[in-house]
Parts: sequence; structure tokens; C-alpha cells
Amino acid sequence: MKGFNRFDNIVSSVVDIMLGFLVLVVLVVMGESIYHMITAVVPLHSLKDLYPLIEEIATLFILLEIILMLLRYVREGHHIPVRYLILISITAICRELLLAHGGGVEALFLSLAILILVLVLFILEKVKAFHNSGPDEPEEM
Repeated sequence: MKGFNRFDNIVSSVVDIMLGFLVLVVLVVMGESIYHMITAVVPLHSLKDLYPLIEEIATLFILLEIILMLLRYVREGHHIPVRYLILISITAICRELLLAHGGGVEALFLSLAILILVLVLFILEKVKAFHNSGPDEPEEM
């Protein structure tokens, strides 16, 4: 059992190092995204130049949520909350909805996907799936 705990600690440390590297990579990509936003805003000549800016801003929000999720993953002892995965999914679908140039049916399906994810969040909140209250802790209302 002692050997397994040591192996578990080594694997946990390697995962933390890899996640730290991943956060650095995401920060570099975010910096590049901010650079693209600045270069898109400065010579803004027409409304058509605004689409790449909106795309970069939406991508920046997704990257920011990924960094926050990774930080929370490390803080909470290598556990990814389902809430964050659902919120990142909603943000990604909103990005696609903003940037998609498809027809009304595609927009309807994307909106329906957002509604389903919001309903999942609502149901999980109602069944207290996000709360870790023990028998001694009072429930929040």
C-alpha cells in the first residue's frame, strides 16, 4: 500500500506539471488572441472587419474558462466540476451561434442545445448535485 501511495503522488505531481505547462500554452494562445484583436481594431475600416474581432473575443472567453477550470481542477484535488464543463460547452455553442453563417435551422438546433444544457444545470442545482453539504452544515436557500 505504501508503494501505491508513492506512485499516486508521483503521478499526481506529473499531472500537475503537465497542467501547468498546458496553462502556459493557453496563456500564450490568449496573448496571441489579444494581439490579433488589437491589430483588428486599429485598422477597422468596415463592418466586415468586425467579424474576426468578434471571433477572437469569443475564443478568448473559451480560453479563459479553460484556464479557470484547470486552476479549479488543481485546487479541488484533481476533480473537474461538471458545472464548469457545462458552462464551457454553453460558451462554445454561443460562439458558434454568433459566428455561424448557416440557416435558421442550424441556429435553432444550437439554441436548443443551449436550452438543454441550461436545463441540465437547473436540474443539477435543484437536486443539490453541486453542493457538498454534510450532515453538520446548514443548507443554503
